[in-house]
Amino acid sequence: MSRLAFVLNGPNLNLLGKRQPHIYGSETLADVEADCRTLAADLCLDLRFHQSNREYEIIDWIHEAREVACGIVINPGAFTHTSVAILDALNAFDGPVIEVHISNVHKREAFRHHSYVSLRADGVIAGLGTQGYGLALRRIAHLTAAAAT
Repeated sequence: MSRLAFVLNGPNLNLLGKRQPHIYGSETLADVEADCRTLAADLCLDLRFHQSNREYEIIDWIHEAREVACGIVINPGAFTHTSVAILDALNAFDGPVIEVHISNVHKREAFRHHSYVSLRADGVIAGLGTQGYGLALRRIAHLTAAAAT
């Protein structure tokens, strides 16, 4: 079984560390990627890390993951609340999916309380800052190791 995990990031996450640091913190997406790569190596996972402001690119990466990945960590950003297309793509993926949000979306505007992605996700991590990515990767590693035995 593949030990490749995808980490997918949606719109505006390229501005992490610059946009609303009082909500999202001062770490950049490059910092998050570096932390994920270090942890993935410790967990014996290979990693593909992507970010896009374009819905179709995220869908294409999910389609690619169907063929090669053991799991997906996804922070869909604002697509969380709007994208049935991303939900449909995730529903076609057989491995575990962990949804990550840096902020606690449940303490924010009411429209952020609904997630289409959560309808498919095997777990949701919200409000733990960028540390949520590492927890999600640990869960992917655990679930895929358990499936391999």
